[in-house]
This record gives sequence, structure tokens and C-alpha cells, in this order.
Amino acid sequence: MNKIDGDAYNIRTILGQSKFFLDYYQREYSWEKTQVAELLDDLSDKFLKDHREGNDPEAIEKYDYYFLGSIIISVKKGDQYIIDGQQRLTSLTLLLICISHKLEEQGRRVPDFLGSLIYFEQYEKYSYKLDVHDRRKCMDSLRTGEPFNEEGESASIKNIIARYNDIKELFPDEIDGEALPYFTNWLIERVYLVQITTYSDSNSDAEAYTIFETMNDRGLSLTPTEMLKGYLLSRITDNNTREKTNKDWKEQIASLQDIDKGGANTIKAWLRSQYAQNIRKRDKGADPGDFDLIGSEFHRWVSDNEQKVRLSKSSDFARFIQDDFTFYGKWYKFISKVAQAKLPPEGIEAICYNAHNNFTLQPPVLLASLNKSDDDNDIRRKLQIVSSYLDIMIARRFWNRESTTYDRMKYDMFSLIIDIRGKSIERLIEILIERLDKMQKTFDSSETTKLVVHNNKSKIRYLLARMTDYIETSSDPNRPSHYNEYYFTYEVEHIWADQYEEHGHHENDEFENKPEFDAYRNRIGGLLLLPKPKNRSYGKLPYGEKRKHYLKENLLAASLHEEAYDRNPRFVRFNDEFKRNSGQEFQPHPDFRKDDLDKRQTLYRELCKQIWNPEKLKDM
Repeated sequence: MNKIDGDAYNIRTILGQSKFFLDYYQREYSWEKTQVAELLDDLSDKFLKDHREGNDPEAIEKYDYYFLGSIIISVKKGDQYIIDGQQRLTSLTLLLICISHKLEEQGRRVPDFLGSLIYFEQYEKYSYKLDVHDRRKCMDSLRTGEPFNEEGESASIKNIIARYNDIKELFPDEIDGEALPYFTNWLIERVYLVQITTYSDSNSDAEAYTIFETMNDRGLSLTPTEMLKGYLLSRITDNNTREKTNKDWKEQIASLQDIDKGGANTIKAWLRSQYAQNIRKRDKGADPGDFDLIGSEFHRWVSDNEQKVRLSKSSDFARFIQDDFTFYGKWYKFISKVAQAKLPPEGIEAICYNAHNNFTLQPPVLLASLNKSDDDNDIRRKLQIVSSYLDIMIARRFWNRESTTYDRMKYDMFSLIIDIRGKSIERLIEILIERLDKMQKTFDSSETTKLVVHNNKSKIRYLLARMTDYIETSSDPNRPSHYNEYYFTYEVEHIWADQYEEHGHHENDEFENKPEFDAYRNRIGGLLLLPKPKNRSYGKLPYGEKRKHYLKENLLAASLHEEAYDRNPRFVRFNDEFKRNSGQEFQPHPDFRKDDLDKRQTLYRELCKQIWNPEKLKDM
């Protein structure tokens, strides 16, 4: 081997090079949804720390940079082969494709350089910077937006399609819209990778594989989980106990494979929930705390904090694996299974809701209140209570246009973990209701009028899905929940068509200009959920025409029509009770003017207050 270079380059420089190829020994593309969510959260949080609305584009040069890790390249006969880093480069390519489509959808110009980081175009044929022959048709479909048949395709291809869809679904609202061009430039200019390049001689295949093998088979492949295991087992002095404990560890890790391959996320959640006592202060340059170190190097943190973790004699290390890891690993798995379930167990649906909202801090918070001495019934009640608290908190933040990203929430969630750690059910309820009472933002906040669909579509779809399902299941307790259908397959419908002239040139003009009309039209009080085909077919119709179609849809939509009350005595009974509790009521709207939208907005607010009522925690 002749030479090795290493230096940090931004994304523009890395992907602005010629093609990258994969060698035959490379594994499949294997990123999962959680990794995509973490990447998007990390990038958006870092960007939003510096970005302010109204900044000049040149201000991006002063935004802080983000380090994404390293890649290792082997140059053989002039071509660049990826030894390590194809997972990151593939995911970055998918993110850039998604961004280019978003810019197009917003009617913005897609910069020429953006496409040049994804593909080459020559003679109307496309090849990609990460040039893998088997992926070309798949990448073509993502680039053009054309459908792609995954049947019979490899695991990599199926995973690429799935992760691209995850990026679209999880793309943070805060970096969409007006912020998107700024974020795009920041991503390309201020996100860095360290590229290590090896230059090989004629024996290049063997040398490149030697590097790959060294990284993966001679120690560098040891994960923090494996290093933690080695440390703990080395402190057990009795051979039989060590052998038994090793077996327990392996069984626990194996049981987690379908929800947390390798077990790292489980261990982080467990250690943070039970042992973290501090967190990095917000001051620039502050030292990391327990919470931060557990997230980045939990194996070292445990060995450096034996006293905090109550590890002293040999039996403590065995107990730490046999009892503690087994207990918290079991319930982490339970939480994860519920979060992924299509039909979650009754009473703990909130775990599912919080997962749908990509609230990645949920597992350590839920585990914090659990004690090994709790029986299964008490544990399920605690999970119900804490997840319901998180559900109320998230809904309130959505209503008030507040972020729920990891970086924005980690300090509050660390504080919550400390407050509820190991508490009894009675004390748990007291603490959580008290915290909700102290929240500055509720559903009565004046920020409500600013909750518009622009840049908040996923959050508004969630609120509307919960409202729609609540009305229907409360009106008919025997009706199964259709929340999943509403949230995952329905689209947001504007009650007003995008026809300013119907409201701006009325005999009693309601709006002075189109932007004012647009802002009002996008408020949540003027929105519904409809199946996608119907949303598209009804969208341009005037309200008078839409209303008769709404009658055939879900109750939130049908309630605009008087016949919904004539035909549904159960809904009428629900409406009467709702009026007694809130002072508001559902009512038909033969016309839908500005005043009607205001009434509907107030109705939605009261409905949310009832759905996410803190008093419900007392009955759990």
C-alpha cells in the first residue's frame, strides 16, 4: 500500500467528486427508520440553533458546522471504492433527492449543483454518484417520482425505498417551507465528513479487503454493547456465575434483535432512566453530563461510574445483568412492540401515538418510573399514565406550534426522568398533573390562531386524526378505532377551496388581500381529513357543493351538514354531553364564512381540551 490521506470535507466536496463504487464484499444497505429519524433530528436541531427567519443567505457561512462521521475510500486504478461509509452516503443521497422534490413542490428553483451531487446526466441517461448497478432502476424511480415494483428485489433495494419514504414522512416541519433553501445550503456547505483515502498498487483488491477485514474482524467492530459486556463479565470472579451471566446476556440481546439489533438503544434507555443524574448545561462549551455520555459511550460511562450504578463486589456485576438488564430489557421490548403495533393493547394506546409523532425520548421516560419490585399490573398502569402525560404534552406543543425534536425536549425529559424515577403510582399521578398545571402553553393559548397547515401538516393531520376518531368512538362505543386509517392514509382537506374571489369580493368583503385569505384558510378550524382520492376530487369545489359530499364521510366532516344530526341519534347524544362539559357544540354550517371558521376553530380547541384532559390521569 503506497499512501493514505485523511481530511475533512463538506458534502458538496465529497459528493462533488466522481463516482463511488461498492466492492463485492460490502454488506446490504441496512439503515432502519430509527437511524433516519436520528439523522433528521440531529441535522435540523443543529441548523435551527443558528437559523433565524429573515437571515440573509450569506449568513449560512457563519452557521455552526456539523460533523457526520468518517468514510474510507480505496482508490484502485483511478476509481473510488467505498470501504466504509456507504450507509451514510446512501442516506445522504436519499435526503438530497427528497429535498429536490420538496423544492419543486414549493415552486422553488432546484439549484443545478443539487442534482450534480446525486447523479450524472449524459445523452439523456443518468448514472448516480454512488454507482451500484442493481440500484439504478430504484434510484431512477425515486428521482422521477415514478412508481417502483419492489417484488423480487434485494434487501438493499427494499430498504432504500422504505428509508426514502421515512425521510419524506419524518422531514421536520421546522426546516420545510421558507427555511428549506437555507437548510439545503447549510447541509451542503456546513455538514462535514472525514474522508480517509487509501491509494493501492496492482494488488489493490486484496489490500482493500484487508482494510475492510481489519475494521470488521480485528477489534474495530466491537460495539459499545460488546465492550460493556466484556467489562461487566471481567468483574465476576466465580467462573460458574460468569458463565451463567454470559448466557443470560446473550439471551437478552437475542430477544431484542427484531426491535433493537445489538441492544444499544435498550441499554441507553435503561441507563438514562435509572442512573443519569445530570446533563450538559446549555452554556456553550459546557462539559457533557451523565445523560449525554450514556448516549455516546455508555460502556465507558458505566466503568467510570461504578458507585452511581451500585457496582462494587462480584455479585453486583452479575445482578446488574441477570436482574437489572433482564428486567428493563423486557419492558423496553414491550414498549417498542406496542409502539409498532397496528392495534395497540387497550389502555396504552398513547405509546403508539407518541411513537407516531417520532418522540424518540419516550423509552427512557417510560422506564424511569418502573421498579423491579412492581408487578405486571402496576407496570402497565405506570406505562399508561406516563405515556398519556407525554401524549398531552405533545398535543399541547403541536397546538402551540412548539417543536418536539430531541434537542428541544431533552432537558425537559431529563428533568421529568429525575422527578418520576421509581415513584409509586399515586405519587406519579400527582407529579404529572402538577407539571401539566405549570405548563405555560395550553389549548387556550393565543398561538392557536397561528396553527396553520403550512409547515405543520403532519402535526395537524395527527390532531385531526385524534379528533375525528374521538368523536366517532365516543358517539358509538362499539365502533372500533379508525385512527390508524385517518392518520396514515387520509389527507388534510381545506373546507375553503383556494378561491380568494369567493371571500375577497363578497358584498361584505372578509379579506383585503390574498395572503390574508390564505393565512385564514390554512388555520386548523378550516380543515378536515378525507381519503386521498376524495380530497383531490372535492378540493376545488365551492363549499355548497362539498357539503353534500362531506355528509358521506367521517363525523368531523359530516357535522357541517344538518342531516348528520337527523340520521345519527348517538352523535346527537355525544354532542349534548360535549356541550354540557365545554359550552360548545357541533352545529351545521349551511354557509362557511370567516365567522363560521372562527366558530369551528373554537370548537376544535374545546374538543382537544376534552381529548387531552389531564384529569384523565387520575382514573388510570
